[in-house]
Amino acid sequence: MGLGSKTLAEIESQPQLWTEALRQFEQRADELQRLWSTTSFDEIIFTGCGSTYYAGMVGAALLQAGTGITARAVSATELMLFPEMIVSAHRTTLLICVSRSGTTRETVAAAEMFRNHGGHSIVVVTCSSESPLAQTADVLVAIDAAQEESRVQTRSFSSMLLAVTALAALFTGRDWRILASMPERLERLTLASAETVERLGRDLSITQFVFLGSGALYGLACEAMLKMTEMAKLFSAAYHPLEYLHGPHYTATATTQLIGLLSDGARAEELRVFNILHGRGLALFTLSDANRLLPVGGTVITLDSDLPEWGRGLLYLPPLQRICWLQAVERGFDPDNLAYRPQA
Repeated sequence: MGLGSKTLAEIESQPQLWTEALRQFEQRADELQRLWSTTSFDEIIFTGCGSTYYAGMVGAALLQAGTGITARAVSATELMLFPEMIVSAHRTTLLICVSRSGTTRETVAAAEMFRNHGGHSIVVVTCSSESPLAQTADVLVAIDAAQEESRVQTRSFSSMLLAVTALAALFTGRDWRILASMPERLERLTLASAETVERLGRDLSITQFVFLGSGALYGLACEAMLKMTEMAKLFSAAYHPLEYLHGPHYTATATTQLIGLLSDGARAEELRVFNILHGRGLALFTLSDANRLLPVGGTVITLDSDLPEWGRGLLYLPPLQRICWLQAVERGFDPDNLAYRPQA
């Protein structure tokens, strides 16, 4: 067994796990619809820790855009420590907890604080149906098969985020069933991107990664940043593209690798930023859906998804997970282990 073999197997298992995630979501879709249609929610809060907090960022962006109801992501640590700043009995609030284990101390406590401070309903998305967090749910979406042996979240995160994406579609009146094509599209993308992923993943001259994304894609940029930090121990950052121009880009050097996630709605502004940065000599790798305006330079991978923007965002992540994994093992780190130490 080589370095990170468990993590790699979990990354590669995502198409099958995405099918299972949607199967589990379908079993709860009627319950979720009843909860949504029988309660006039004023507010939706997503909560989690680390990766699952970033999943909440994506879910909140999709729900607010689709419903017009205030939706936001809040770290479970903040909800646990400062519930009075976040929850009010004067609002009808839905809490959506996302947690791989369902045992994360802060997230379990956040759900309790939510109840104690007048919160209305809780939906839990997890990979552990018997966990303490699962027991707090009014509606539970559990994808037990996506649980992992590896320390880092890969397939668990993407499977839970796929369920969150389906939930957002259901609540906004969109056809979440079109997401059934995602596993096949991921398999195609993995083959099409293999050469570029291999090249970037094995490039040890890179000393800094910067992930740039707007809107719902910002949460995915944050997750990629966390994966690179966890696995490869490389200095990594995530920014909204226009924010990166307001100072942070001065930290870039000739060994910085920019990775841009192109949206539809903000594409013109994102391209302006990417073209400026590439014009200043910075290495640029861009992911985009096909048949749209692309940057003038750098490397591009296209998703070719044929899916609406709200449904295809998750496809941006698996190629980045593979780059993170390759960077880790090339540098002698083992993503499977709790304590990552370079091999002698």
